[in-house]
Amino acid sequence: MREQPARPHVYLAGPDVFFPERAEIFKALKAHCEQLGMVALVPSDGGLPDGFGGTEDEIAQRIYDANIELIQRADGIAANLVNFRGTEPDSGTVYEVGFAVALKKPVVAYGVPAGTYASRVAATLPCESDGRGGQCETATKVHVEGLGQRLNLMLSRSAEIAPSARAALDRIASHFQQVGLLQAQ
Repeated sequence: MREQPARPHVYLAGPDVFFPERAEIFKALKAHCEQLGMVALVPSDGGLPDGFGGTEDEIAQRIYDANIELIQRADGIAANLVNFRGTEPDSGTVYEVGFAVALKKPVVAYGVPAGTYASRVAATLPCESDGRGGQCETATKVHVEGLGQRLNLMLSRSAEIAPSARAALDRIASHFQQVGLLQAQ
């Protein structure tokens, strides 16, 4: 009997853990991973038992440690970089993307609004020309990063951007096939 090769693992980064419909979101993402021959790693709550009596710092550390371990185990990351509480992605998700990139894991992002980051900033804050072909915030004169990127360049240059969560998972699966971690379905 031939042993089945290990299936690649994908960490599902994003602010989805905060959404009221998180169970449905993760159920759908996990099902799509399964269809593609991958294993979804859902962000952890640190394995805290009901009634855990630890301090908020202890809870935070357990959650942090558990998710770092999941990212280290993952072969790639699908990251929801939707605007979260403003014009930027969730800061925790951004950290996870950077950590995964530092570990040389492929990252495919989704949820990124159309258009440029600079145009989204200008739609929410008064901006003006900075005199050098770019723009700055009118009130503070702080430069608004341009360069035509959909996100801050450190994100847009480190992660491929897909149009949807399913497309991001499809692209991760394609990458795994190219490097021999996943057999073509």
